[in-house]
Amino acid sequence: MSGRWSGPFRVGERVQLTGPKGRLHTVTLREDGELHTHHGVLAHRDIIGIPDGSVVVGSGGHEYLALRPLLRDFVMSMPRGAAIVYPKDAAQIVADADIFPGATVVEAGVGSGALALWLLRAIGPEGRLVSFERREDFAEVARANVATFLGEEPSTWRVVVGDLVDELPQNLADGTVDRVVLDMLAPWDCIDAVADALVPGGVVICYVATATQLSRVAEYIRGTGLFTDPEANETMVRGWHVEGLAVRPDHRMVAHTGFLLTARRLAPGAILPERKRRASKSSYGDEDVELWTPGAVGDREITDKNLRKRVREAQRAADARTGGAQGSA
Repeated sequence: MSGRWSGPFRVGERVQLTGPKGRLHTVTLREDGELHTHHGVLAHRDIIGIPDGSVVVGSGGHEYLALRPLLRDFVMSMPRGAAIVYPKDAAQIVADADIFPGATVVEAGVGSGALALWLLRAIGPEGRLVSFERREDFAEVARANVATFLGEEPSTWRVVVGDLVDELPQNLADGTVDRVVLDMLAPWDCIDAVADALVPGGVVICYVATATQLSRVAEYIRGTGLFTDPEANETMVRGWHVEGLAVRPDHRMVAHTGFLLTARRLAPGAILPERKRRASKSSYGDEDVELWTPGAVGDREITDKNLRKRVREAQRAADARTGGAQGSA
């Protein structure tokens, strides 16, 4: 499992071209391929065979910097069935959950495969990632995206289509999972099954979009008595303009995308020591629970037509990278 080719550019791989005014174009190289822009035509054959980091010139005399996309570049431009986990959050998940080489990791749901790519890189060739996804069409997009970037569907990864609560006990024995990542609308529905699967000291990390989701899953985890007290955070990234003495923050930033909540599995029979807390409004009633329902939290649906288009885009990219083996598998 490579994830990146090295050496000269080759037919079938993706190349990121930065043109005039910093505009990006991502192309999959073909022998007879061409990139058409307002500045002229750039033939793929002028890119094939040259080193990564080269500058090529189009028919209009404009220069393009050719680079292999980094994983963060790839996930931001790949076809999406569901919303992706942004690179800033994926990096924090790998850190907060302590994803390590050789780990057995469970992910639900797989979405478009963005987080799966980061997790596969972190667990290495000796690890194991099992991704659960309720929707077959989302699973297809994820498989194609992973195959496009890695050149194959890795042996360390398995996608299970179905509900985590039902499928997790059937696919992994109790007490054998090191880490669980839940990226779903109602992660509290899965906490009991996750508790059974995790090894003592194992980590569950939930990625949720809203404060109401964060509140409900935190209280549910506390209520089980099976985990450490959950910790929550969010990550914001602000770029900076640095040019000579003109040093200032960018006008735009990647702010809130989601909350991360982390807890660790206690040993069987262990009781978490009571923490002294200041008085606060930590209790909740029926009205509060109503605000926690999936309907109140809200879920964005992608249309069937749009999703079919993205499945085709992802499959074409995977076929170009794997020589068609992915589509015939």
